[in-house]
Amino acid sequence: MKNFEELCLDPRILRAVTEMGFEQASPIQEQSIPIAIEGKDMIGQAQTGTGKTAAFGIPMLQRVDPHNKKLQAIVLCPTRELAIQSANEIRRLAKFMHGIKILPVYGGQDISKQIRSLKGGVQIVIGTPGRVIDHINRHTLKLGMVGTIVLDEADEMLNMGFREDIELIMEQLPEQRQTLLFSATMPKPIMEIAKQYLHQPEMVKVVKKELTVPKIDQYYYEVNPRKKNEVLSRLLDMHDPELSLVFCNTKKKVDELVEDLKGRGYFAAGLHGDMKQSQRDRVMNGFRNGRTDILVATDVAARGIDVDDVEAVFNYDVPQDEEYYVHRIGRTGRAGRSGRAFTLVVGREIYKLKDIQRYCKTKIKRQPIPSADDVTDIKAEKILERAGAIIENENLGKMIDILEEHLDEKDYSSLEMAAALLTMHMGESFSGETAEEDFGDTGAEPGMVRLFINIGKKQRVRIGDILGAIAGESGLEGRLVGAIDMFDSYTFVEVPREYASEVIEAMRNAKIKGKTVNIEPANRK
Repeated sequence: MKNFEELCLDPRILRAVTEMGFEQASPIQEQSIPIAIEGKDMIGQAQTGTGKTAAFGIPMLQRVDPHNKKLQAIVLCPTRELAIQSANEIRRLAKFMHGIKILPVYGGQDISKQIRSLKGGVQIVIGTPGRVIDHINRHTLKLGMVGTIVLDEADEMLNMGFREDIELIMEQLPEQRQTLLFSATMPKPIMEIAKQYLHQPEMVKVVKKELTVPKIDQYYYEVNPRKKNEVLSRLLDMHDPELSLVFCNTKKKVDELVEDLKGRGYFAAGLHGDMKQSQRDRVMNGFRNGRTDILVATDVAARGIDVDDVEAVFNYDVPQDEEYYVHRIGRTGRAGRSGRAFTLVVGREIYKLKDIQRYCKTKIKRQPIPSADDVTDIKAEKILERAGAIIENENLGKMIDILEEHLDEKDYSSLEMAAALLTMHMGESFSGETAEEDFGDTGAEPGMVRLFINIGKKQRVRIGDILGAIAGESGLEGRLVGAIDMFDSYTFVEVPREYASEVIEAMRNAKIKGKTVNIEPANRK
């Protein structure tokens, strides 16, 4: 695949694509953009989620004159959701092309607002056929300067009964124009429209390979976009994989997600195309050696990752292409081991997932988002399973003697003792109190507990402020405090295990630089 630099893009568009974090053009983009930039008519056959919007949006933007405020391009879409989505993506592509205005128009929105926006000057309109015709009839859309028309998901528009509307719009456009038609399928009515309204079109077809998915348990969760990080954290806690891979579609999202996971106490690292080879080697070595539990990567950066022990793959973003999905989940379940793959789906991405299932001939099961109680139950169940294996395979005579002696002295029931030991092992206290044994493995040096504090460099806090607050509030001598790692919005501090409870309790209502802080044990997993 080509990098976007090889497609001869306007430097302003290339800058926007780079900022969006995309590393390589998808197959439909690689084939379509050069043809469309030349001004030729084109038919593109590709599925939803293959990067079609950029495939027509980039050449369309390169043909638009930002100094001319008249309408120069129209994109027809089957639904209001797709119109809004396409408008948002093309705005992001046009971020550095000052003067270009893009407006989605669709039924269900107050038409007077759309009319006011159109009067202010709009070069690109993206809308549903019915609302576009409405504006044409009101003379609020003047078509005399339109140089590009795009029919997006044309087969879907025909299925929804928009053929007459499309023909009505096409008849009123200037003869000298570029027409780009995109469709997942090519039924006879689509070919009839192409023959009637396109001039010597070039055909671009993204042919899908025969894809086979390895035997991996696959699940998906429909999530609110604002809750993705929280859902991912719950899945990590619930399934507790030793090593896991998390895939994002952009470099920017990799960096953001790694920062968030670190802030939640996970041992995560990122891998993407902007990193030097020495950085990539260091990250991969950390992942192979177990210093990093979670590797967050883009598809391009993940090529060549060859680690047999990956227990789970998380698709934080639904992949742009079906092949990417197969490559992603194939990173788990290697060397005869079982594997699991989890995909977070937002809104219309469910259609991408259906395409993936159809082309990969695989079943991805829908699952409810786990609650905090679900996570606790699963953790307890796993611990009890391990305990059962120990009962069956180990000689527990000595331990039974110790427990019987202790229970006789303290007048505890065996059930109470088992519950207390389970609580300790889970690293959380159901009574709301923090005890020394509760912390588990926080990733600290031996004998220490690693604590998370929700304040960092951005709040203009220095390491000395953190150290002073802990010593002043808890009475712990400063020399006993271990490593202090400060980041932009949070800090990790290591304190002796025997003093950790006191430090947490003392800092519960403390302030640093006038800001109330939250302090808690770092989460090793």
